[in-house]
Amino acid sequence: MKLINNLLRPVFDLLQSPFVGLPAFVGILVWSIPIGIFALWVFGKTSNQERIADVKRRIHAGLFEIRLFNDDLGAIMRAQGEILRHVLHYQALALKPMIFILPPLVLVMVQLHQFYGFRGPRPGEEVLLTVQLAPDPVEPGGRPEFSLELPEGLHASMDPVWVPSLRQITWRLRVEDWGDWDLSIDIDGTQFSKTICATEQLIRLSPERPPHTFIDQLEWPSEQPLDEGGAVQSMTLGYAEGSVGILGWEFEWAFAWMVVFFVLSMVVALVLRKPMGVEL
Repeated sequence: MKLINNLLRPVFDLLQSPFVGLPAFVGILVWSIPIGIFALWVFGKTSNQERIADVKRRIHAGLFEIRLFNDDLGAIMRAQGEILRHVLHYQALALKPMIFILPPLVLVMVQLHQFYGFRGPRPGEEVLLTVQLAPDPVEPGGRPEFSLELPEGLHASMDPVWVPSLRQITWRLRVEDWGDWDLSIDIDGTQFSKTICATEQLIRLSPERPPHTFIDQLEWPSEQPLDEGGAVQSMTLGYAEGSVGILGWEFEWAFAWMVVFFVLSMVVALVLRKPMGVEL
């Protein structure tokens, strides 16, 4: 997963660069067009188009039967049963294309989430930095020696908090100026780094530097994973959730952009299904 992230990171940074100073909705809209076309093309190539068309005709026939015999309860029940059976059949037919669509879609989504799911802190705001240490088999509740080196533009608004039961260290950082920094954290003489960015632009943010596991690297691809078996398991920065503005409404939620993205991609697929000759 580390190699894949190393390859995808500069590609998505380059593709996202035209949208840096634009509203989030613009970038999401533009991204939804090629993704919708790709999903539609894959669906057409990997699905049984003739069978899907036949099942859809049978569903329509069942709906027509309900309307035609709306005073016959027995006929209505039979038609509803047939419709349900054909709907399940349709879903089974749609399952095969999803096997080919989902893997690349997931990779795209986790990359875009780093741009649209969060926003950088502004000057005057505070953000929490949490360092999760690995379990200590020798001294489970032992307090390690730790320190945080802060660059100009950041300062700690309170002393670090050590939670022995969780083996967590938390700093509350106050942002004084715009900037992009690498924090240096010393744990028992070993140096670890974590990026932090104070910005209003739609650039890649890294809420977490992940452990060396496949799922964690898949979820947080913006930074190199921590070494397996090291003193630190993960490093988390509490970025605020991103927002998407639509027709004057501002939706502030880390996954709001995904909802908008999926809706727009579905609209693209529905509009282009006939020109591309794909039965949905």
